[in-house]
Amino acid sequence: MPVIRSSDAVTHEIHGARFVSYATPLSGSKELCAWRGEIPAGTKAPAHTVNREEILHLLIGELLITLDGVTERLTAGDTVIINPGATLSVENPTAHTALTWVTTSVGLEATMADGSVITPPWAN
Repeated sequence: MPVIRSSDAVTHEIHGARFVSYATPLSGSKELCAWRGEIPAGTKAPAHTVNREEILHLLIGELLITLDGVTERLTAGDTVIINPGATLSVENPTAHTALTWVTTSVGLEATMADGSVITPPWAN
């Protein structure tokens, strides 16, 4: 039984946010990835288009999520479904770090506005 201890989770930082990966192919997952996102106060991640469905659940804090041009304020306990091909940006307009839990399928890629493609190591 694969058990990923918090001390074994791998941390990555990009665009001012921290991603702590738990379930990846490297940790024994075959199809799904899961990570905790830590979005510091005042952080605004650049818009990107995803190639896989993502489920983002807000554990702590508030976020502004813009999905295909529509912005919603999420508060703790809210979940957003991001479909493949959707363009997403995340902003933490508060004075406190927001914590998320995200799941997706292996192979997630994000295409940035400039056309560059990011293959996040926490989702592959």
